[in-house]
Amino acid sequence: MARQAGDAAVRVVYGGDPYLNERTARELCDEAMQRRPDAEYVELDAATADRYAFDEAVSPSLLADVSVVRVDDLQSADEKLGDSIVDYCKQASKDPASNSIVICRHEGGNKGKRLLDRLVRAGARKVEVSDLKKPDAKLNYVLQCFERQGRRVEPLAAQQLVDVLGGSIGELTAMCGQLCFDFDDDPIGLDRVNQYLTANAQVTGFNVADTAMAGDTADAIVKMRSAVEQGVEPIALIGALAMKLRNVAKVSAYNAGTISAAELGMSPWARKYVRLGGWTSAGMAACIRTLAWADEECKTNGGDPMYALERSIETIATKGRG
Repeated sequence: MARQAGDAAVRVVYGGDPYLNERTARELCDEAMQRRPDAEYVELDAATADRYAFDEAVSPSLLADVSVVRVDDLQSADEKLGDSIVDYCKQASKDPASNSIVICRHEGGNKGKRLLDRLVRAGARKVEVSDLKKPDAKLNYVLQCFERQGRRVEPLAAQQLVDVLGGSIGELTAMCGQLCFDFDDDPIGLDRVNQYLTANAQVTGFNVADTAMAGDTADAIVKMRSAVEQGVEPIALIGALAMKLRNVAKVSAYNAGTISAAELGMSPWARKYVRLGGWTSAGMAACIRTLAWADEECKTNGGDPMYALERSIETIATKGRG
């Protein structure tokens, strides 16, 4: 993303995932400092800074003739600060090579949109950041994380990372880096990912659910009991089982043409991983009823979550025919 910003004196990192937005701004600042090692680095928050602080930041000082100025929360800039940034953009765009570089962060949305449009018209470069909301986008992002480090990851391993950590792109990115640092495998496989994430309750739940979905009742129950002994809440295991069932139902509906790919909301790799063989509508309904009962047992005083979990696993392992 940083390379797309060219040599514009003012650049605005716009929207997208908050972690990626911040990382892109940081990379742009690092790139600018590498090109101008004699520059002074200044950080401002548009929510609290005024036009005088900005004017001082981009002006020559006793320490350096030019600066690299990072402005966070651009959408919160008041009118006078916004005017000052626009004026500087117009002036600096005539000769960006000899002026201070300004990297602004805008969180996206309508707030501060007028200022953003004015800056673009004045010569600022807008750097748009991906929001990574779609499953395919997250999966591709994981693949790219490994590619950036000259490594590869098996698609199912990448999907596991997305399933477990996809809610936090920062954690997902850190985990990809840690896997590359700790293991020499190329590609990184599913077993290695699961080995690394064993402390994560969601991974444990997925392992139990996968074993049950594969029809291995005894092994799934052993894994379930071990997980509970290690502190995993029964409700988390029920959630994992329910997610696997939903995936079967959704993929079946997609294959039948009942729902679209957008409604499915699942990457092609994840779709291929879902096994549909042996499932019937009646069997699926029986499993869903059993899980609903187990969920109630976990949330009700006097319930027996362990017995309910075992019954759920048995029902799912036999695809509702038990």
